[in-house]
Formats: sequence, structure tokens, C-alpha cells
Amino acid sequence: MTLPAGWTARRPTLDDVPAILAVVHAADTFAVGYPDFDAEDVRAALTAPFFDPARDSWLVTDPDGTVVAWTAVDNPTGVGRDFVEVYVDPERGADLRAPLLARMLDRVAERAAERDLPALTVRSTVFPPETRWATELAEAGFTRVKRYVRMTRSLAGLPAEPPPPPGVSVRPLRAGDEADLRLFHRIFDTAFRDTPDYEPVGFDRWREQIPASGKVWDEWFVAEVDGEPAGALQSSDQALDQDMGWVRTLSVLPAYRRRGVGAALLWRAFTGYATKGRAAAGLGVDLTNPTAPVTLYRSVGLAEVRWTDMYERSVPAAGV
Repeated sequence: MTLPAGWTARRPTLDDVPAILAVVHAADTFAVGYPDFDAEDVRAALTAPFFDPARDSWLVTDPDGTVVAWTAVDNPTGVGRDFVEVYVDPERGADLRAPLLARMLDRVAERAAERDLPALTVRSTVFPPETRWATELAEAGFTRVKRYVRMTRSLAGLPAEPPPPPGVSVRPLRAGDEADLRLFHRIFDTAFRDTPDYEPVGFDRWREQIPASGKVWDEWFVAEVDGEPAGALQSSDQALDQDMGWVRTLSVLPAYRRRGVGAALLWRAFTGYATKGRAAAGLGVDLTNPTAPVTLYRSVGLAEVRWTDMYERSVPAAGV
């Protein structure tokens, strides 16, 4: 990778968290209109499982020592595909994104060899303003494979929570009860197994991977039908800076779909967010999900506000 005179590429450390956060905020503001990362997110990325900052990440600094780009490979499960992030300051680092991507693809090839795989799938995202990035990904051999949509609704004047359908009940998760947490994981794991990209994770690792922002236990709910477990909703504090309650996952077991379970869980979550004074509620949805949840989400007042495209390519293992 060739850099302009006086510019430097090096590996990041935890001491770089504030500088990394500044460039991520600049990139996020360009891509989505507001900062979507905090310092804890950066620390989590640099200390994530199956990630070595001395091998899986780069910083680029300008002649003044200011960080203008940061790259990282993410794979929290250690199985399946890798995910590559290339953040650049949109005013000073745009020309660095393509060469940094090339460097990261070389690293993905090494990671494939280290896992004794013939090739490894890698993904990266594109937001609407990032037309240049979409072109650079295509030139690097990526193709668009799916679109995610962000949906929100206002909680101002939220109607009273409607009664659930006959036989359906919703209760809070008993977070201090490991058996109940295991039940929640089982519902989540079973419900998502018919989605194309789901990578199963055992209970212990799943619990370890719940971010600090996700442990808002009074906003996690379990639904039952005639006393039998049927669905679960996990909330996150990740959108609090936008005064928004956030549905991280909504899971309904196949046998109980189309029976009002998902709507009952969403209404309970919306009511909880409104009680806490949140201005809005939101979630993200994969448009390739075979259960077609967008129809459900629209029925409870959620509307599409932004899309994100996912790009993908296969990287042969180094030496193959």
C-alpha cells in the first residue's frame, strides 16, 4: 500500500480509542447523518474474540499524526464469514479506502489459511451516500447480496397496548434465572435457523457476546401461547443517543407464527420504551428474511427510513 509523503500506517492499540472514535464519527456522519459508534464500541472491537489488533487492523495517520483511517476484521463467532470495516475521514481519507480494502483482503486470505479453509467469504456494508465505496467494492470483486432496512415509529401519543390474541401472554425475562435465559436463547436459536445467514452460537458464547448496551433486562420479553414458550424479544440501548428504544432481535418459533405473537411482543416493547420517555422505537430488518417480517412491522406502525446494502465476495486462502 502506497501512502502520500509523510503519512503512516501502523497497528492500533487501546490508547488510540479516542482518535479512532473521531474518524469513525466523521465516517458515520457522512454515511448516516449522525455518529453511530461510541468509545465502548471501539474498545469492544479492539478486544473482540478472534481478532488480533496487531494483525487484523490498521490505522493511517497524516503528517500531523491525526488518524484519518481505521480498518478492522470482525468475526465474533470464529466461524462462518468475516466482516471488513474500512472507516475513513470523508474529507481527507477517501483515497485510502480502496488500498486499505486490498490490504484487508490479503489478511482475510491469511485468516482462511489459518483456519484450513480453501476460501473465506467476506462482507462489507454500503450506505446510500457511499456511491464511491460501492464502486470500489465492485471493482474489488464484491457483489451486492442483500439489503437491510431501518424502520422506526414515533412513540408520541402511543395508543394503549392492545390485548394479545386469546392464549397469548407476554412477560419480562427473568434475567437472574439462568434457566429462563437458556429458554430465551433456545427460542432465539430455533427461530433464526430458517434464515439464510444465521450462524448458530451455543448458549455460553451467546451470553458472553451480549454487549453491555444489550443488557437492559427489563426490556427483554418472552411470549407464551397456552403456557408454552413461543417467542422472545431482545432490546438494546444502542439507539439511546437518538432517544430511541431499539429492538435488537424478535424471535417467534415456527409453530406459532402468524398468530399475533410478534405483534404482542412489539407492543409490549413499545409500551416499555414510551414509559421510559423514549421518543421513538426502531429496528433493522433483512429483506431476504423468508418470514417477511416487514409486513408485521408496518402493521404496528413502523416505517422504513433508511437502507443499507451488504456486499460480499469469496477470498481464496493464501497459498491456494
